[in-house]
Amino acid sequence: MPRIVIFGAGAIGCWIGGRLAVGGADVVLVGRPRVLGELERGLQISELGGGQWTVHPTLATEVPATTDRDLILVCTKSAQTADAAAALANAPGTIVSMQNGVRNPDVLRAALPGRRVLAGMVPFNVVKRGPGSYHRGSGGTLTVENSDAAAPLTEACLHADVALALRDDMPAVQWAKLVMNLNNAINALAGIPLATELAQRGYRRILADAQREALDLLRAASIPVARVTLVPPRWMPRLLALPDPVFRRLAGRVVAIDPYARSSMWDDLEAKRPTEIDYINGEVVALAERLGTGARAPINAGLVALVRAAEQDGKRDYTAEALRQALQSITANAPAMAPTSRASRNRP
Repeated sequence: MPRIVIFGAGAIGCWIGGRLAVGGADVVLVGRPRVLGELERGLQISELGGGQWTVHPTLATEVPATTDRDLILVCTKSAQTADAAAALANAPGTIVSMQNGVRNPDVLRAALPGRRVLAGMVPFNVVKRGPGSYHRGSGGTLTVENSDAAAPLTEACLHADVALALRDDMPAVQWAKLVMNLNNAINALAGIPLATELAQRGYRRILADAQREALDLLRAASIPVARVTLVPPRWMPRLLALPDPVFRRLAGRVVAIDPYARSSMWDDLEAKRPTEIDYINGEVVALAERLGTGARAPINAGLVALVRAAEQDGKRDYTAEALRQALQSITANAPAMAPTSRASRNRP
């Protein structure tokens, strides 16, 4: 069976590693001692819509450099990608970036010349239900760059009954995921489950504005955006802006969401960790800066500013109307207050 290292035993890493182990893959989870300590009695995995397993993957605080592995799946936060590359410098195996954002595969390739690095995309949310217990909270299909080197992952997913798609347009897929992930900031600032937030038109209209802003900039930059759901990217803002009764009838056909699921950005704020705001909404701000000639991203810039404030114990329980007013206040003072994204300043 495939031999796979999961580098970054967070919620996504633990769920993917555990789910592949259910199918028989030989999995090593590499993470922090605190997280690994919760897994010593077993890793509990559950699926959206049913299915629960307990598995016992190998646990390690460092990549086993002396053990040949077919694949190394990098599941760390985007800010930790350079550190991940350093840790993987002497570890054999093809590397697959399963991270948020659009730049991590290039960061890994630049830091690891000569190594095979594939881009991947995780579309779904994972909820930590308790120590050592992880639940998939939304639907979607794992996606990886089309390559012969992805064969071990294809085999592992087949045995585990996990949907996997191979695509030749991964940059467009990553941008599509980023556009969907613009909701992470809104959910984190609302402080409520995703399903509850998306059931309210006020929040959805803010998300629609943020997505429309990003899609307009991507079109101006001639950057393609892939279709990764039943709804084409350009139609999504219109779907989000529909009245609640109409949206409820249509939304379930687009993506299933567990009633208790929350965004990973909410998880980060709850754990007092730095968020990935600069690699999601901040990436839209950085794109506007690169385009110049008056291009702006005021909604996404405002969300960046509010999440940064929340990282410093700022407000995290905005109603939809309060969030709209806060963004309008920031936009009104945009020349003085619009934040230059750290993503653009730190661009490799």
